[in-house]
Amino acid sequence: MFTGLVETVGEILAVTSGEGGLRVRIRTSLAPALALGDSVAVNGCCLTMVELGDDAVSADVGPETARVTTIGHVSAGRVVNLERSLGADGRFGGHFVQGHIDGMGRLVSVREEGEAHWLTIAFPPALAPLLVPKGSIAVDGISLTVATLEDTTFSVMIIPHTWTQTNLRTLVPGDAVNLECDMIGKYVARALAVLTPGNPRI
Repeated sequence: MFTGLVETVGEILAVTSGEGGLRVRIRTSLAPALALGDSVAVNGCCLTMVELGDDAVSADVGPETARVTTIGHVSAGRVVNLERSLGADGRFGGHFVQGHIDGMGRLVSVREEGEAHWLTIAFPPALAPLLVPKGSIAVDGISLTVATLEDTTFSVMIIPHTWTQTNLRTLVPGDAVNLECDMIGKYVARALAVLTPGNPRI
């Protein structure tokens, strides 16, 4: 479980492919605090640490994760958001984030308003029932609030701290981002779908 509060950013050092998918190596200041098997959200994707170094870690990316997230398309030099999984004694912030990506969005535009930035992101049609105005959304693992919602896009406002401490400042229109909708909303949508009159699973 994660909170969507990014701890730091890392840099992709290498991406290698094999029969089991991909292995990504990431330079990060979190390396000394991690152990083998730890879960880390990398741009919102929950990955398991399989190799550790003094200043870098490696994680394996399965074929399905590579297909349905931006992690399958990263290359050396890319800046990624990192968050360790929440400990049982940790203080909760942000919102419930599982690290299970629901789909990829695409950055449409970035505009400034004072010291803040507005990002408009296009989302896949399948996610429309899971998005609500003022609801929670994780974008590349960052817990954000849907400020405005249209038929195919939503907008979020980024405060200066989030802008400087995450990878958002490195994105340009056209870039893909990982989207994870609010977990509670997903359970509600699923329950309504299952309980629809005439559904044979009732």
